[in-house]
Amino acid sequence: MSSILIKNATIVNEGKTFTDDLLIVGELISAIGDATEMNIPPGSITIDATGLLLLPGVIDDQVHFREPGLTHKGDINSETRAAAAGGVTSFMDMPNTVPQTVTIEALNEKYNLGSEKLLVNYSFLIGATNDNLDEVLKADPSNVCGIKVFMGSSTGNMLVDRESSLRELFKSAHMPISAHCEDETTIRKNSEKYRQKYGEEIPFSMHPLIRSRDACYLSSSYAVRLAKDYNTRLHIFHLSTADEMKLFSNELPLSQKRITAEVCVHHLWFDESSYNEKGSFIKWNPAIKTMFDREALIKAVNNNIIDIVATDHAPHTIEEKKNSYFKAPSGGPLINIHWLQCLKCGTANFSVSKKLLR
Repeated sequence: MSSILIKNATIVNEGKTFTDDLLIVGELISAIGDATEMNIPPGSITIDATGLLLLPGVIDDQVHFREPGLTHKGDINSETRAAAAGGVTSFMDMPNTVPQTVTIEALNEKYNLGSEKLLVNYSFLIGATNDNLDEVLKADPSNVCGIKVFMGSSTGNMLVDRESSLRELFKSAHMPISAHCEDETTIRKNSEKYRQKYGEEIPFSMHPLIRSRDACYLSSSYAVRLAKDYNTRLHIFHLSTADEMKLFSNELPLSQKRITAEVCVHHLWFDESSYNEKGSFIKWNPAIKTMFDREALIKAVNNNIIDIVATDHAPHTIEEKKNSYFKAPSGGPLINIHWLQCLKCGTANFSVSKKLLR
């Protein structure tokens, strides 16, 4: 059994930072402390980590790894290599692939792909539609991490916009519902308004006005109401506005929360002033909003109102991203970023990084 001794590392774990040695035997950490007091197997590899950080692996609860069907952008193997390089050792993959993961058959095929190609720990979400509740309820909570519901624009038929379908889903869900929350009616109205003004050449700086703060709050607040009506375990992905922070609480420990909140790295790093320079390369859904929103999100992470920091890793080709506003896809490759550097943004302090690593 192989073993590795890491000496003199600056270890960040459980909200503490300290210098020590760490021994790995096989696939497990067997000891942390003074190496002279450890039972180190003969032939162990020794790594001198003086001046280096040793961090727990990151769990990324929202990625789009593009397989099956979209592998010209990336595939399960390429994206998990990027994940490992960026310190992400576990991920949860979204269902908007081709075909969409909205049936048990498609879900099982994805797990088969994962068993053959994946290099880190993984799980896959099953996607909800207006009409597939029976399929969703067949998913096994012991190995499926949740149900993904798009309560806003999505690919194919994955927009769930019928109130009856949403209520049945929230009432019957036997595992956490993870929601993308943007109000479709508001987005369509705003899209038409700016299309009339600019035609097809809408400036990317209009993105946060089209996918607006109202669109986000209307949908997020609706999801929270449904979850409270049916005591559903709800997780809301990639929150982007200060207003939405009012929907969540830090009064309970995470283990007791029925409704949890997430922010993505790009909403902590950028604000609307970056659109003129970055254009489509920072076009995400939900849109990046104002400096005021960014600072509110950072504060919410530090105050335990936000529970999870994720990437929403969603690669596209350069050619796709160079299109005009309506043709350029939303999303960007983020899973191999340097997490610690990216989270120490603006007014965020080191507790952001420590919270992520707990």
